[in-house]
Amino acid sequence: MDYNSSRKKMPLPEYGRNLQNMVDHIMTIEDRDERNRASRTIIDIMGNMYPYLRDINDFKHKLWDHLAIMSDFQLDIDYPYDPPRRETFNEPPKQIPYSTGRIKLRHYGKILESLVTKASNFESGEEKEVLIKLLANHMKKSYLAWNKDAVDDEKIYDDLDILSKGKIQRTDLDLTETKEILFRNRKKVVPPSNNRNQKKHRKHD
Repeated sequence: MDYNSSRKKMPLPEYGRNLQNMVDHIMTIEDRDERNRASRTIIDIMGNMYPYLRDINDFKHKLWDHLAIMSDFQLDIDYPYDPPRRETFNEPPKQIPYSTGRIKLRHYGKILESLVTKASNFESGEEKEVLIKLLANHMKKSYLAWNKDAVDDEKIYDDLDILSKGKIQRTDLDLTETKEILFRNRKKVVPPSNNRNQKKHRKHD
């Protein structure tokens, strides 16, 4: 019997064995013009297999690239685009640059640290004060998410001073009470089923 496991491995199995056989066949055609016509027919078939992708930029270009890949880069035809090279697929992926910037206080995160830096460079005024208070309250919430016991406002002020490199020094921002933040956090983690049960008990009461 003819098992798939005994057949030649397909470079792009999503197109199926029949289409791969068609590509293998046109590679045996000696007349170049006929090979070109047969290749265009195969491209049309490939496009009809995925009609919902027709609006994607360079859709046709991708199909011709796929044809080259399915022929193991050996199909000699007049490509409408520069065909891909085998070497391109053997190149290692480019390394993604990773930020090595040190985070001063990890429980606040890099984004909040950047926001504090930007706020410290704002011109003095009401807008800056509102922003500083918002950031300080967010720092307090983040701290309590990391350390669920408690935190003094003085600790937030000290950390704000550290993150802003001494440019923001406040001691009277009237931050949200710790118990209120903890209460809100507890409400968020109550499972929905418990909420429904509580509502049922209230109805019976």
